[in-house]
Amino acid sequence: MDHELHNGEELLECTVCNKKFSHGSFLRRHLQTHTGVNPFECTVCNKKFAQTGTLHVHLRTHTGGKPFECTECNKKFADSRTLRVHLRTHTGDKPFECAVCNKKFADSSTLRRHLRTHTGGKPFECTVCSKKFSLDYHLRVHLRTHTGDKPFECTVCSKKFSLDYNLRVHLRTHTGGKPFKCTVCNKKFAHNSNLRVHLRTHTGDKPFECTVCNKKFAQTGNLRVHLRTHIGGKPFECTVCNKKFSLDCNLRTHLRTHTGDKPFECTVCNKKFAQTGNLRVHLRTHTGGKPFECTVCNKKFAHYNTLRDHLRTHTGDKPFDCAVCNKKFADSSTLRSHFRTHTGDKPFECTVCNKKFARTGNLRVHLRTHTGDKPFECAVCNKKFADSSTLRSHLRTHTGDKPFECAVCNKKFADSSSLRKHLRTHTGDKPFECTVCSKKFAQNSHLRVHHRTHTGDEPFECTLQQEL
Repeated sequence: MDHELHNGEELLECTVCNKKFSHGSFLRRHLQTHTGVNPFECTVCNKKFAQTGTLHVHLRTHTGGKPFECTECNKKFADSRTLRVHLRTHTGDKPFECAVCNKKFADSSTLRRHLRTHTGGKPFECTVCSKKFSLDYHLRVHLRTHTGDKPFECTVCSKKFSLDYNLRVHLRTHTGGKPFKCTVCNKKFAHNSNLRVHLRTHTGDKPFECTVCNKKFAQTGNLRVHLRTHIGGKPFECTVCNKKFSLDCNLRTHLRTHTGDKPFECTVCNKKFAQTGNLRVHLRTHTGGKPFECTVCNKKFAHYNTLRDHLRTHTGDKPFDCAVCNKKFADSSTLRSHFRTHTGDKPFECTVCNKKFARTGNLRVHLRTHTGDKPFECAVCNKKFADSSTLRSHLRTHTGDKPFECAVCNKKFADSSSLRKHLRTHTGDKPFECTVCSKKFAQNSHLRVHHRTHTGDEPFECTLQQEL
């Protein structure tokens, strides 16, 4: 061994790596790192260590002892070194600098890991599949994919996880914790990754690009799904009906149509749903929340899809085309309702009188003829109506507005039905036919009056009694 003087004391040098020590005991302990000798054994788990101090620190993983406390935030640690590194989070000190890119780090182990990004070094190899890793921790986590080990268990629902981090994130589903806050709009998130993705809605950043068509995406998942439009990939198949899906989550949701499972329950009214998205939308019927706002007229909506359909009233876009008559519509639901005018399908039936309707909205309005409900009130004269369209037509009696104009004679009308009736004076169309004598009429009301000539019905009675 070589010897040097340090403050009057002789320094002892390691013959293997030339590291120098002031005491022979330090040098002897250090030499064990070269020989691989680990003479100090844990009595709990039999793990062996080269130094007694390292064994003492390790024993605290069994006892839970954390004798070293941060004077700034009172967080406790099992060893003094971890405390020293932690204190740098308060001071901002980063004494370890990368010789390649000059990036600085708070501790030497993080610097060593970082250096592997330059060297490409992956010294930790899986003994099962030979996959290599740059970090020992990543190898340990990877090994659980072979063993199936899930050592981290939720104390609330007993669900198990292979990563401590995944357990911490999962616990937020029980606590409702959302520690990650957007600095732009103050929206909070349970996952840091969700916050990063959300921030792109403000920046417009789309870092993931399709190599086929160069379309860009804010999330890798969206890019993966998009790529299947090029290859036609639908790798997830339903075992019941063989329907295929691009996404595993879509398959899981679809399977509930077979099982009838509705695992998501409203805490207000206990209504159950097959999808979390449907539950979130439903909750707005209780809260009155309308988070989606039109940037043109500031009208707000409870559903994003409703906002999308509404925006087409500004753009005039009608992307849904009827395959029968080529009429175009702004939304798919209106197209479906229209298609029933071709098929004659009326799937919505009144439970009181069994009358059938092509649209749910028409059924709702019809039901009010049984209940007498008139929820729409005129703000001018307080007259009430069973449906909003009749109220709108009525309001024009106050405003004098007549927005519906005849293309033949330019006469104007307050409502579209009056215009349709008027147009028959030009076309001569008489669509209402008497089932008794086949006489035809331009208006349904005229047919009803005529029909009484056959039935003898006299429904209108004078309420005044003539004095004799």
